[in-house]
Amino acid sequence: MVIVVENAPPRLRGRLSLWLAEIRAGVYVGNYSARTRERIWDETRQMIESGSAVIAWRAPTDSGFAFDATGENRREPVEIDGLTLVKFHRLAE
Repeated sequence: MVIVVENAPPRLRGRLSLWLAEIRAGVYVGNYSARTRERIWDETRQMIESGSAVIAWRAPTDSGFAFDATGENRREPVEIDGLTLVKFHRLAE
């Protein structure tokens, strides 16, 4: 699994570092069971505050992975005919 955070509080970044390897600033990777992945993601959603995060993991889908996002971001996952795609919101003018 991969978790990418933006504007995350230091408390969350430290927490993620306990479970995952931070291979770049804000990019965490690891290999856990679905149950553990869901627990890590639940804590990420609770602790993200005004930041944003996205998680991707291997899944038996046509694309071979699944993902979810939390927090304010221009990109939003949407499901269309069983395929998860990314919807972009326009910039505020």
